[in-house]
Amino acid sequence: MADADNAGRARSMRNDEDDFINLGEIIATLLEYKWLILAVTTLAVAIGVFVALVSTPIYRADALLQVEDKGKMKGGIAALRDVEGVLGDNSSVAAELEILRSRMILARVVERLNLSVVAQPDYAPIIGSAYARRFGNGDDIAAPLLGLSSYAWGGERITVQSLEVPAELVGLPLTLIAAEDNHFTLLGEEGEVIVQGRVGEPVETDRVSLFVAELIARPGTRFNVMRRSDASAIADLRESMEVRERARQSNVIEVAFTGTDRAQVAAVLNEVLNAYVRQNVEYRSAEAESTLKFLELQLPELKRQLDTAEAAYNNYRQTRGSIDLTMETQSMLSSVVKVDQDIVILQQKRDELRQRFTAEHPQVQAVDSQISRLRALRSTLDKDVSRLPDTQQTALRLHRDVEVSTALYTNLLNSAQQLRVARAGTVGDVRVIDDAVTAQFPIAPRKALIVLLSGVLGGLASLGLVWAIRALRVVVEDPDAIERQLSLPVYATVPESKAEEELDRRVKRGKGSGELLATSHPDDNAVESLRSLRTTLHFALLGADRGSVLITGPAPDVGKSFISKNLGAVLAQSGKRVIVVDADMRKGHIHKEFGLPRAGGVSDYVTGKATLEAVVRQTTVPGLAIVTTGQIPPNPSELLMHERFGAMLRSLEQQCDVLIVDAPPVLAVSDAAIIGRLTGATLMVVRAGRHPMGELEQAVKRLAQGGVEVKGFVFNGLDLTRQRHRFGQHGYHYQYQYKA
Repeated sequence: MADADNAGRARSMRNDEDDFINLGEIIATLLEYKWLILAVTTLAVAIGVFVALVSTPIYRADALLQVEDKGKMKGGIAALRDVEGVLGDNSSVAAELEILRSRMILARVVERLNLSVVAQPDYAPIIGSAYARRFGNGDDIAAPLLGLSSYAWGGERITVQSLEVPAELVGLPLTLIAAEDNHFTLLGEEGEVIVQGRVGEPVETDRVSLFVAELIARPGTRFNVMRRSDASAIADLRESMEVRERARQSNVIEVAFTGTDRAQVAAVLNEVLNAYVRQNVEYRSAEAESTLKFLELQLPELKRQLDTAEAAYNNYRQTRGSIDLTMETQSMLSSVVKVDQDIVILQQKRDELRQRFTAEHPQVQAVDSQISRLRALRSTLDKDVSRLPDTQQTALRLHRDVEVSTALYTNLLNSAQQLRVARAGTVGDVRVIDDAVTAQFPIAPRKALIVLLSGVLGGLASLGLVWAIRALRVVVEDPDAIERQLSLPVYATVPESKAEEELDRRVKRGKGSGELLATSHPDDNAVESLRSLRTTLHFALLGADRGSVLITGPAPDVGKSFISKNLGAVLAQSGKRVIVVDADMRKGHIHKEFGLPRAGGVSDYVTGKATLEAVVRQTTVPGLAIVTTGQIPPNPSELLMHERFGAMLRSLEQQCDVLIVDAPPVLAVSDAAIIGRLTGATLMVVRAGRHPMGELEQAVKRLAQGGVEVKGFVFNGLDLTRQRHRFGQHGYHYQYQYKA
């Protein structure tokens, strides 16, 4: 019952382990692919640095405008405040923002700066403009790279003052090629010649009008030229502008402009400001001009009315003689004159308002209401006048006409004079606080940010690549997986050995022989794992009827020969008599590690060319002998099936305690299945991170079909660095050795 509980708890722990992300596994994977991650990240950073260096810098210029709360007239003429209503209220900031972006303003800038004509050197792709910025800032023209003289490389300049083309060529890229003696040729999109000319001289044909004012370049250098539509130039200008109120209700507008030409950025923005201020002044002057024209049309009529009134009054006095007005009549006259003057003034104001507003506008209706009240008062005064004697009524009426006409004429004359002064002194209700200034350094590209983001993206891309590799590479890296999937034990996990790699390199270079890891580095972790295998192998052979063990693998290069010879050495060191037989009749190489010739081995004994005593050779390790492959036969499988081979193994078993047979890979040839039937146990060596699980299953199945049972596995090539980070995994390894 207790065993069942323990098994249940073990399964629960294993399930919990599978359900959670293993941080140690992640760290181990990152360390395994650290060079790939570093390479991809470094490449991304290098690309980021390259992009930062070749990207065209973007410059920004900014300026400040102030919108006055009221339209204020300069020059200290206080009397002009009386006609402030005539000039109109100032525009709101929101309206001014839209005016700044309007076609009315930007079209003037495009026309004045000739922005509809684009002319610039043709730089080499990718690096051309960056090279020109770096080496073309002087007065000299930079030499072309790689003989590409048709491209501009720095120092070239062109100024096209005018370019008129037919509608079908508007917006199409044209090419201007510099020639000898300040001549040039303009080519179309298909390379056809459109016009030829000379710098400083206008060129006109029936289709094209061109004036190149300046051209500094090597003969053959190409320039990109285009006549854009005004709408396109205005749209690009608006796209590069930023207009906003500096602070809420501050009436201060910030205008910014971005572009690739540091000098042109400030020039364009200043021209925008100038055009905006000019239109503001022109608009206010136009209002004053319009009102002045209206008044000048009224003045002759008022003068005629005044002359008529004076003549009628004088004639009446001459006819009637001297007329003395009573105090009551004079008081009534003053009241009537005042009311009539007010009515006429309000009517004039109404006429001015109707030029801008409809009759339903609140300002027009307010004036109409005032006129109605004054007319009602006038009706009351007329009733009082009707009670006067006829002579007094006539005299009062004529005198009133003179007074009203005089007052109206004088008032209108003064207003006209004030408007003339206002027109001459109008300055607008906006002013430039700060002229456009270009920042010293470009606002883009932000090189440090580009490099940083490149590194981050490169790191993420490398992690994604590692994830993809891991997802596609479904290989066995955990010995526990073998036990779970195949239900076969893993007798030992042998870690990677740097010392063994060095020994192999020395053997391949012909500088070393007869050295085994078990004897030259007895404290190596791999050797200690083989000692553990020695113990488990003892129990694996207890139930076997023969004292021999077959060492094979599913595929080549898994380290089976390394396991065979070093396992034999550690067995011999424990006092056992061990013989290692190299039965890989195709690629066997154990003889090299011991410094022995290949000849005089298995094939020689089977073919009867050598005796058993002759093929068994002692090594420098006491108790360890080996049998080499002998001469490589043309038919290895048939040779291994010969009865003399089986007899040889039986005889060798009698001469030693443990016989180790190193066989070829299972899935490559059938030799392992042939030999496995002649040995007491079979161990399969697999290498960490090399085999899919299906390959191991197929190898076990292939041997089973040949009547060979695999006793267990030896997990070779385990990465201890990776294993140390795999927290929660099984099969731990420690370094534990003696100190002097």
